[in-house]
Amino acid sequence: MEYVKAFLVGGLICVIGQILIDKTSLTPARILVSFVTAGVILTAIRLYEPIVKFGGAGATVPLPGFGYTLAKGTIKAVNEMGALGAFTGGVRAAAGGITAAIVFGYLIAVLFNPKMKR
Repeated sequence: MEYVKAFLVGGLICVIGQILIDKTSLTPARILVSFVTAGVILTAIRLYEPIVKFGGAGATVPLPGFGYTLAKGTIKAVNEMGALGAFTGGVRAAAGGITAAIVFGYLIAVLFNPKMKR
């Protein structure tokens, strides 16, 4: 049942993104930033946590999940270190994912021959 819930939540997030691409003049970059920001805001007002509990990876893997990770890390660091935590908590919480993206992106660039679009 976990897989079904993850599929439903992740699928719904993707459907929202696709609707934004098809029905608005927003660029993909603005949609991506909006999704991350929405994850932060929904976490701050305590609405994203129940979605994460229900959907698991379907809620934490897409872009709002990155915002969720940033917000949770910031909240935790502020509680532990005070105001300095607002600047360091989000990056610490997301460091593993950011590092993986950089390493795997580099490996793919080295292993494969990228071509320019025409």
